[in-house]
Amino acid sequence: MYKTKITEVGSMVNEFIQEKMLIVFNDNAPEALREMSVLHSIEVLSHAVKVDDIVVFGDQEYLVTAVGHEANNTLETMGHCTFCFNGAESVQIPGQIELLGEKIPVVEIGFDFHIYST
Repeated sequence: MYKTKITEVGSMVNEFIQEKMLIVFNDNAPEALREMSVLHSIEVLSHAVKVDDIVVFGDQEYLVTAVGHEANNTLETMGHCTFCFNGAESVQIPGQIELLGEKIPVVEIGFDFHIYST
C-alpha cells in the first residue's frame, strides 16, 4: 500500500528516536523540518493505514496499534506523519500513528520504508 526509500536522515532524528518518536516527510519537505525528519521519496498511498497494518523501516517491522484522524491525509499529501513506538491504543496528536515492535528503529539513507496490510 506504500513502498518507498529513505533519502535523507535529519541531524536531530536520533534525539527523537530516543524519545520513541520518528517524523517522516516526502523529500520535498521545507528546510525548517528537514533536520528533525526522515525524508523519503514521494509515493502514492494506495489505501488508508489502519490498526493491524505493518510498518517497516529497513528490516524492522512494527504493528500499527492506533491511527490519528489526520494521519492518512498528511501521509497522502505530504508523506508526513509522526510515528510513536509506544504501542498505545490511542494517539495524542491527530497526525500520529502508534506502533508496537521489538525495538526502536534504525534508519539510514537507502533503507526501505513500507506500510502494508496484513
